[in-house]
Amino acid sequence: MKTLKHDVAAVARNFSIWGDFKSAEPYGSGHINDTYASVFDQGGTAVRYIHQRINHLIFKQPDRVMENIERVLAHLHGKLKTDGITDIHRRALTLIPARDGKSWFVDPEGNTWRTYIFIEKAATYDVIESPQMAYAAARSFGEFQGLLADLPGERLHETIPGFHDTPSRFNVLEKAIQADSANRAQHARAEIEFALARKSMTGRLIQAFTEGRIPERITHNDTKLNNVMLDNASGQGICVIDLDTVMPGLALYDFGDMARTATRSSVEDERDLTKVLFKDEMFEALVRGYLESAGRFLNRQEIDFLAFSGPLITFEIGIRFLTDYLAGDTYFKTHREGQNLDRCRVQFKMVREMESRRDAMEAMVRRYA
Repeated sequence: MKTLKHDVAAVARNFSIWGDFKSAEPYGSGHINDTYASVFDQGGTAVRYIHQRINHLIFKQPDRVMENIERVLAHLHGKLKTDGITDIHRRALTLIPARDGKSWFVDPEGNTWRTYIFIEKAATYDVIESPQMAYAAARSFGEFQGLLADLPGERLHETIPGFHDTPSRFNVLEKAIQADSANRAQHARAEIEFALARKSMTGRLIQAFTEGRIPERITHNDTKLNNVMLDNASGQGICVIDLDTVMPGLALYDFGDMARTATRSSVEDERDLTKVLFKDEMFEALVRGYLESAGRFLNRQEIDFLAFSGPLITFEIGIRFLTDYLAGDTYFKTHREGQNLDRCRVQFKMVREMESRRDAMEAMVRRYA
């Protein structure tokens, strides 16, 4: 068994779980929180649970994260029940309460933990292997947005303020270029020029929102394929996970991030940029899946911006990698020298690819709108 970073058995004792703790091991491929799968013996049956330590360096107010998740899951469960769904606990995450009645537990070191029912007979995938997977993920994220469209009560907390505020991200980049605190700007001249030449694109969605042409919605904000569980038997998306960044936003942020991650032909830090290509068939599958579900509530302006959201969010992530590289790699984890610059170059290559495919991408959207 792998050596555990935390005493998961001690953590699990603080949640309302019946049975005898048997084992635990790290689970998943996430880079932010610490996630473990545990096994409990419940009357001779092995039952699994997910335990997560929320990274309070990223999410500085974990209680607000959990308040959002509580509200979102309660609403999802209610909507699914109203819709006659019988396997609700596979279709939406289910929190196990702590023994004090809260949905989270704070350990003696100040770490905030939560526990979910483990969803069996489904899996997550780090790499999109087919257009069918892209379609299933996009349809699930669209359904997720739709189910939350009528969430009652006050506005959700912004768990990371300004997360997709692209103009603000660009302002931070400009300051990093000027400061050049790690003396690295000389190695990124081409990337800096590329970014500065596209400053005008950063405010288009914010301007449309400010003018009332596109509405604020409840969005996931981290729509990678591995944040949708796919059913082992059917291949359909059954449950959206990783809800820490569910908060007010624009629907286009979610679609743009799907396009960024699903249409790329290479790994995120590929050094050979000739391998970084745009996959038309993946984009078409995303559009088809997303509009089948989200098309029921999106307005015309949102649909018209779908093709643009891909290069915008790709550019945004690229300037974040460039900013971190110039600042000395203070945010994103790196495993080798220059990795953030390589990540930036891949994103910027994808922006070029999408720019060259703009007409085709817009035609795909029109085909399914």
